[in-house]
Amino acid sequence: QVQLVESGGGLVQPGGSLRLSCAASGSIFSINTMGWYRQIPGKERELVADISFATGTNYAESVKGRFTISRDNAKNTVYLQMNSLKPEDTAVYYCNARFTVATTYEYVEVWGQGTLVTVSS
Repeated sequence: QVQLVESGGGLVQPGGSLRLSCAASGSIFSINTMGWYRQIPGKERELVADISFATGTNYAESVKGRFTISRDNAKNTVYLQMNSLKPEDTAVYYCNARFTVATTYEYVEVWGQGTLVTVSS
């Protein structure tokens, strides 16, 4: 009943910028944490950044100073502003959310389908 819809991926030149968006829809009571992970084929999925009310923001060391995560509570949406992009940032980026379901008050985790980011000249 809850779905994450990602957008904003695409092709960008090295040094360029992209902004990813992830909107959560459905019967949500409250969102604890939303974040972004990325995965390169043949490698494990890794945390890029996340944001929560309790702990604030958390970034992978490789993206600190370049990426910024933010959240619009009214829209149940999380954003990832990616600046100074490098070829090694190329990956499928997945949105992740941990929240309480409104109907049952269960605490659940949901993943988006992923959006491809390609950094190349």
